[in-house]
Amino acid sequence: MPDQAKVDQLRSVPMFADMPFDALERLADSASEFEVTAGHVLIEQNQPGTGLLILTHGEVAVDLGAASVTCAAGECIGELSLLLDDAVHIARVRATTDVRGFAVSRADFDRLLDRDARIAVPLLRVLARRLASTDRMIMSNSSR
Repeated sequence: MPDQAKVDQLRSVPMFADMPFDALERLADSASEFEVTAGHVLIEQNQPGTGLLILTHGEVAVDLGAASVTCAAGECIGELSLLLDDAVHIARVRATTDVRGFAVSRADFDRLLDRDARIAVPLLRVLARRLASTDRMIMSNSSR
């Protein structure tokens, strides 16, 4: 039986807010909690992706060259590594504050998908939004 507090924390993340309760319980069972201090590097550029990080407290900087984007509680990082065998991180992710969250490995996610494909739907929506955002950035840069 999953920890109800863990289920509630995952439910507060927009990506999982509409996930069916039984699927969310299975996700909570497979998610590992993590906690890091400000300055800690969670993901290094050009390293293989191993899973998804779900931020529940704090902020991280996603550094890609000279550009940096802030991600905060309620956001997820590393989702492509859940879907691609050979995903390599394109950015460095470092905690700008103390950060807490959950990690879901690719192997655990694959097992969850085998049991219940509904778990993939929120992830696919996030990926689609990020792809659309990237397309808009490319289009605006090419029109300059």
